[in-house]
Amino acid sequence: MLSCFVTEILSGNGGVNAWTYHYNITPNMNWDTARQWCRDHYTDMVAIQNQNEIKYLNDVLPSNPNYYWIGIRKINGRWTWVGTNKTLKKEAENWAPGEPNNKGRAQDCVEIYIKRSSHASKWNDERCTRQKGALCFQEPLAQPPPALPGECIETIGNHTCDCYPGFHGPRCEYAVKCEALNIPSHGSMDCAHPIEKFSYNSGCWFGCEEGFLLNGTNSTQCTSQGRWSAQTPACQALKCESLKTPIRGVMNCSHPFGDYRFNSSCEIGCAEGFIMRGSDRLQCNASGLWTEPLPTCQALKCETLLAPIRGVMNCSHPFGDYRFNSSCEIGCAEGFIMRGSDRLQCNASGLWTEPLPTCQGESYTGYNIFTYNCQSHFKTCLMALF
Repeated sequence: MLSCFVTEILSGNGGVNAWTYHYNITPNMNWDTARQWCRDHYTDMVAIQNQNEIKYLNDVLPSNPNYYWIGIRKINGRWTWVGTNKTLKKEAENWAPGEPNNKGRAQDCVEIYIKRSSHASKWNDERCTRQKGALCFQEPLAQPPPALPGECIETIGNHTCDCYPGFHGPRCEYAVKCEALNIPSHGSMDCAHPIEKFSYNSGCWFGCEEGFLLNGTNSTQCTSQGRWSAQTPACQALKCESLKTPIRGVMNCSHPFGDYRFNSSCEIGCAEGFIMRGSDRLQCNASGLWTEPLPTCQALKCETLLAPIRGVMNCSHPFGDYRFNSSCEIGCAEGFIMRGSDRLQCNASGLWTEPLPTCQGESYTGYNIFTYNCQSHFKTCLMALF
């Protein structure tokens, strides 16, 4: 760890106030762990004040291949100094060219390129889970005593104080407390406590994980009455369109966060004799959309049939021409007999239950009987079959 000093002239009284910087790169940490380490050992993660400070840090800090985290984070879509909860102003930005670019999404934290060969001391947005050095600052130990938050009158052997809203105690030394808040399920919470933790003027800001939507107000403040200005919001999974089981199909769904919401998944199958057109598994994604369109169940198709020569055929098609459960009844013209079954049905395997029959002339001792126009009269003639 390294301590380095920089001074700032305080306005108004001509005095000098100094603070120190500290870092830790053994080990590197994710952003949340790095900030907690800074708060456990010092005041907080570093907040950049000006370009001179940026140059100073680049000069005195050692090179770290993973670079260093600084105290900026995206909260509710805005880059915010976490120590003061103030939005980063345009004139204070120090981004590297092309940054922030949210490459790969969820790049909600900021690193500083210390001693980088290109764009040294510039900022880059990064995933908060990446491992980098912690860069902290320590406020001066000697601070002027704060003014009492009230008006007190000294009397002989006693005193009376009229406390300002939000404070209480014999000398108004205590801030009104609000109930401690919990992080919403599937959400995040960042709080600022200017006086004490979860006390008067404490403020908290809320966000939700990918796939969840904030239901309620995104911020709340501890009032002078010891109540929060708004209830803690909930993070509700985004909803996809409700699905209906395909006709002649079956559907089995699981809903970890509510019916047809983020991460719901549905597996679909078709009844016997039907084939699926589309994907057999759909999932509700983080945008509230299904990963695939709802499939359909289409009846299996059998080979198209043609009426036999010298025959007639009458078919019914409940699920489409020559598809599953289609049935055909076949007959032969007068004077012809059927060889085969007179009824065929398309089965669940897409095959006809019987071969197509044929219509043959009736046989009598080697002759077939045909009626046709003889030279003189209509009569029955015999044609020998050789």
